[in-house]
Amino acid sequence: MKLALFGKSIRKEYYPYLLQLINKLEENGCDLLVYKPFLENLRKNKDFNYEATPFCNHSELKGKADMVFSIGGDGTLLDTVSLVRDSGIPVLGINLGRLGFLSSISRDDIIPAVEKVLKGEYTLEPRTLLSLSSDADIFGDFHCALNDITVTRKESMALIVIHVYVDGVFLNSYWADGLIVATPTGSTAYSLSSGGPIVSPGSENILITPLAPHNLTIRPIVISDKSEISIRVEGRDSEYLVSLDSKTDVIEPGLELRIRRADFSFNLVKIEHKDFFTTIRDKLKWGLDVRN
Repeated sequence: MKLALFGKSIRKEYYPYLLQLINKLEENGCDLLVYKPFLENLRKNKDFNYEATPFCNHSELKGKADMVFSIGGDGTLLDTVSLVRDSGIPVLGINLGRLGFLSSISRDDIIPAVEKVLKGEYTLEPRTLLSLSSDADIFGDFHCALNDITVTRKESMALIVIHVYVDGVFLNSYWADGLIVATPTGSTAYSLSSGGPIVSPGSENILITPLAPHNLTIRPIVISDKSEISIRVEGRDSEYLVSLDSKTDVIEPGLELRIRRADFSFNLVKIEHKDFFTTIRDKLKWGLDVRN
C-alpha cells in the first residue's frame, strides 16, 4: 500500500506515537511518501532513520498514493485539501492536537486504526467542498474550502455591509463584523461558535451565518447546496478579508464573490464505530447530562 504522511511539526511528547505509526507501516511493507517540510523536521530527530520519498505539492501526490495520513489536528487536515484536490485520494486524520473533530483518531487509537486501514476495514465519507470564484486574482490556482468561506473586516472596528444573493435573488444586507458560508463539515467549526446550527454530513446544505450582526433579528439560514451565493462587501474601509478555511487574502469593496458547491468531494476515511453523532457527543460533550 502506498501511503502519504502529511504534517507540520510534532511536539516532543508526541514523537513516540509518530514513530509507532511509522514502524507499523514499515512492518507491513507500505511505501511511504512524506511531505517534504515535515520530513525535514523529522530527520532532525536522531530516532528517525526511515526511508521515505518526499513530495511537495498535489502534482507530486496525485496517482502516487492510495491514502493520506494527516498527522496533527483539524488545522493540519484542512491543509490536505489543497494537496489532494480532485484526485479522490482519501484522507485519515490522526489527532496529535487538541480537540480533533475531523482528525478523529486519537494517539492511543493509532495502531488499531492503521490495522483496520491495512485490512480494508474502513469506509469513505464524501464531504462537500465550497468553490469560490471572482474577477480578482486571489488564492492562486486553488479556490476550495472544506469548512467555510468567510468575509470579515480587516483592521478597523467599523461595521461592514455584506449584500447577499442566492441564485440571483436578494437575501439580505448584513450589517455585521462579517459573514460565514459553511459546509455541513464546517457547521461544527467557526459557524457553530457564531450561533450556527450543527448539520450532519451528507445533508446537501450550505449554511450562511452572520458574525455579530447589528440587527438582533438576523439569524443563520440553511439553503440547498445546489444554489449559488453571490456576495458584495461595502463599508468605510478600502480592504476586507476573505478566508478559505485557514488561508486568507485581501479584497477590495464592491468585488463580487461567487460561492457554490465544488464539482468534487473530499474523501474522509471513516473507521468502524467512529460515526458523526458519536463524535459530537464525545468531542463537544453534546447532550452531556448526569441522567444519561
